[in-house]
Amino acid sequence: MLYRSKAPLRLGLAGGGTDVSPYCDLYGGAILNATISLYARAHLEMLDRPVIELVAADRGEREEHPLQAELPLNGKLDLLKGVYNRVQKDSPFPLQGFRLTTHVDAPAGSGLGTSSTLVVAIIGVFAEMLKLPMGEYDIARYAYDIERIDLGLAGGRQDQYAATFGGVNYMEFYDHNKVIVNPLRIKPQYLDELENNLVLYYTDTTRASADIITEQQRNVTERKSASVEAMHQLKEQSKMMKEALLQGRLHEIGEILDFGFRQKRLMAANISNDRIEQIYASALAAGALGGKISGAGGGGFMMFYCPGTTRYAVSAALTAFGGEVRPFAFSPAGLTFYREGTK
Repeated sequence: MLYRSKAPLRLGLAGGGTDVSPYCDLYGGAILNATISLYARAHLEMLDRPVIELVAADRGEREEHPLQAELPLNGKLDLLKGVYNRVQKDSPFPLQGFRLTTHVDAPAGSGLGTSSTLVVAIIGVFAEMLKLPMGEYDIARYAYDIERIDLGLAGGRQDQYAATFGGVNYMEFYDHNKVIVNPLRIKPQYLDELENNLVLYYTDTTRASADIITEQQRNVTERKSASVEAMHQLKEQSKMMKEALLQGRLHEIGEILDFGFRQKRLMAANISNDRIEQIYASALAAGALGGKISGAGGGGFMMFYCPGTTRYAVSAALTAFGGEVRPFAFSPAGLTFYREGTK
């Protein structure tokens, strides 16, 4: 028997970083994001042999273990192991050989929520195999607990909920891990225009987001006014973005993104750097009205709002920095899982 799942990666359009504790616990956070046609996929195949095979096909990594209820964490394929360990602990199932194969359409550390989305996808195949009675909020919270608590990985809350729910969502984050997902009913023509005008650019660099996030958390804990005020402004940016999209005021998107880019720099060091600043300035000179660094910052993907036909001039200007412009489409569906032959 073969079980499959896929979950979409996301673009954080506004409010990035306000979903991270302790900011959201103290002040409440708000983020607007949209899922796109890049995915994390998981495949769970039952084997006749008494082994557990773990394969990250996109990274060329593989491990094999004898059947056991808890796999050792060693820094390699720990996301796969972490989900298995938690599911086996909470919903014990008979030990039987299986092969868990994963693939993500973007590199780890690139700012599109790859790690959290992968965890959601892996939960999906186990949920299908075991017929676990889990709704969207359950799966997203489960993924958060595995990644942030069991594995001790620093980060926020938006990625797990975006991957599970899918679509364009305005999300609110509060203390005691309370999350409210508000799906936005944006007119198709507005989404088509936004999709046409956004250029997604991979800088051909990745970064360790944990270091940036840890500094961001420390700045809030120590009440550093510039950093905290920047997060307040980013929360306000998410409201501005929501209203602009719902009302079709797309001509304001570039300015809203630029406002966020300037605020995000103040949250922590290393969010931006000389190369990112050069890329950003070059895109604006070629016709973009604004843009942002995806995820925690420091590298990975960037996106730019390019009205009219300026996307072509902006894309050409970005070639000078290496990297790659990546085509995408908005994806309305969140996590899906099924058994082979039953979709």
